[in-house]
Amino acid sequence: MIIVMRSGASSEQVEKVIDRVHSFGLRTHPIYGVTKTVIGIIGDDKTRVVEKMRGMPGVEDIIPILQPYKFAGREAHPENTVIELEGVKIGTDTVVVIAGPCAVESEEMLLETARSVRKSGAGVLRGGAYKPRTSPYSFQGLGEEALQFLARAREETGLPIITEVTDPRNVELVCRYADILQVGARNMQNFVLLTEVGKSGHPVMLKRGPSSTIKDLLLAAEYVIIEGNRDVLLCERGVTTFETYTRNTLDLSAVPVLKELSHLPVIVDPAHATGRNSLVEPMALAAVAAGADGIMVEVHPDPDAALCDGQQALALDEFERMMGKVKAIAEIVGRNL
Repeated sequence: MIIVMRSGASSEQVEKVIDRVHSFGLRTHPIYGVTKTVIGIIGDDKTRVVEKMRGMPGVEDIIPILQPYKFAGREAHPENTVIELEGVKIGTDTVVVIAGPCAVESEEMLLETARSVRKSGAGVLRGGAYKPRTSPYSFQGLGEEALQFLARAREETGLPIITEVTDPRNVELVCRYADILQVGARNMQNFVLLTEVGKSGHPVMLKRGPSSTIKDLLLAAEYVIIEGNRDVLLCERGVTTFETYTRNTLDLSAVPVLKELSHLPVIVDPAHATGRNSLVEPMALAAVAAGADGIMVEVHPDPDAALCDGQQALALDEFERMMGKVKAIAEIVGRNL
């Protein structure tokens, strides 16, 4: 349920409404829009709020939210959310490209990649410090050392960085270095982790699990938002089907569906969706045409020698060529890069 405040309602009126809701033992989640403030109500018994609060100064309406995702959905927040980093806005008419290696292997490799993707037009640098792998014998990442390398790359290139956090105990550490926390597909329903990244206040990119529905993804986002963190990006990275040629099946229909249901920015990861270098470019272009707010691409100076997912990474020159095509598609659909 949400309380819609009148346009021009004073801050004092908003605070009185919030205090009244709290007096019923319920929690509030205020959303301050351009023209109006909406107050989300969290709790089981909301009928008392409807009965007691209609007619309070500044209150325009009290509306039940029918969807189970109360704050990730558009009912409570009709305006698009824009996530602002230093020099980068995600959720506008500009398509933001996130690029970098699957895993940070060395400082030299990372800096070479960061310089190149920056020159080609990327807006955010990605790189894994902690790598949850199917096999315990596979490369697991360099941990805090990799985070330090990422921070140095940001200092040199100016690119904000995104990296995955896999353990609730590491959230505080990763926040010291990263601009965006990534919650991987395997952890999409790790509710302890979602709660911790929500409390962190850092922007969070939430990747859709391979067997998860769109509803599941939005409810996972809800765990982050109800902790007071509204800066959530939704990432489509393919789902499991009976097809075996690709790593997963990229659900591009999820892009317009999520844009219809939610106000949160939508990112597409064609590399993890397809698992094939040759398919990354066409799926990236399709994602932009479908309305994605950004794409996430794996880039490596020498994909054949990569310690993680080299088969789906683009070489530096391949990424540069792809970016020219991404710009062209963005312009066709009325956007820019």
